[in-house]
Amino acid sequence: MRLYPNERLALFIDGSNLYSATKALNADLDFKKMVDAFRAKAVLVRAHYYTAVTEGEEFSPIRPLIDFLGYNGFTVVTKPVKRFTDAQGHTRTKGNMDIEIAVDMLELAPNLDHAILFSGDGDFRRLVQAVQAKGVRVTVVSTLKSQPPMIADDLRRQADDFIELADLLQDYGRTRSPAASPTVRTFD
Repeated sequence: MRLYPNERLALFIDGSNLYSATKALNADLDFKKMVDAFRAKAVLVRAHYYTAVTEGEEFSPIRPLIDFLGYNGFTVVTKPVKRFTDAQGHTRTKGNMDIEIAVDMLELAPNLDHAILFSGDGDFRRLVQAVQAKGVRVTVVSTLKSQPPMIADDLRRQADDFIELADLLQDYGRTRSPAASPTVRTFD
């Protein structure tokens, strides 16, 4: 991935999607090290992290990560998880952040040269196309090295660049500890 010193850059991290991808690769991402590296290579306008949270729980395993990111240069965007009962009577949860990511990326596009989307969700293909039409280069970060691959083929084709997450983890990751909860891992 090419980054230029005067390039205005923003990161858009689909927390749920990235969590699934790193879990499939048996790794954790060092968010602070990664954001510091992007900041050193370009003008980092914003680093967004999107996740749904369960409200009303005494302890949420995602809360330490959210706090850590908030104190380390990320704009954390959350919304409550919605609970519903499916047709079979099973209680399910839903916490999709696609609209929040799309709105923020489109709003920020006039102030960017480059957007990096950490997600393999094919629903973002049209968003990437719309942001590209505004003159913004879009890189997508996900993985082909998991079974099944976490990147939708049409999203990968639409992006200006594709970064294999496993390659990024060589610089900004470490092997997941089996005893540790991956959502609460923070790196100093």
